[in-house]
Amino acid sequence: MKSERDSIFRAKAAKPEHPLAWLAEPLAGEPSFVLKSWFGGRTIMLHGKHYLFLTTQGEPWQGVLVCTFHEHQPSLRAEFPSLAPHPVLGKWLYLSEDAETFERDARALVKLVKAGDPRLGISPAPKKKKKIRERIRPERKRDKR
Repeated sequence: MKSERDSIFRAKAAKPEHPLAWLAEPLAGEPSFVLKSWFGGRTIMLHGKHYLFLTTQGEPWQGVLVCTFHEHQPSLRAEFPSLAPHPVLGKWLYLSEDAETFERDARALVKLVKAGDPRLGISPAPKKKKKIRERIRPERKRDKR
C-alpha cells in the first residue's frame, strides 16, 4: 500500500534530449554556459547572451538560428554561404538542417561562439515587471427590494 506521502510527491518527467543538443557539447564546460528551453527549441547561452537557437519543428524552424545583428550578417554570410536571413525572424540568420554543409557549418559556428566572436550573440530583452494586483474584494451591492 502506498503511503500518503508517496501520492503527494510524483517524479517529474525528464525533458527529452533535443536532437541538436550535440552542438552544445563543446560549450558545456564553459562556466556561464546554459542550454535553455526556449520557444519550443533550445537556446545556447554564454555570459547571459543568446548565441544559437536549435530548433527541429519543421521548415522554416528546422536547424540553427544564429543570433546576430543586421550589421554582422554580410560578413557571416560571406564566411558561411549556407546561412540566409530567417524567412520569419529576419533579424537572425538561419542554417537549415537540409543544407549540404549543415554539420560542418554548425560545428564552425559553435567554435566561433566558443572563441567569443563579436559578430555573434544578443542580450535578451529585459524582463517586464509583473504588475502586482491588489486583492481588493469588490463590495457586493445588495438588492434593495
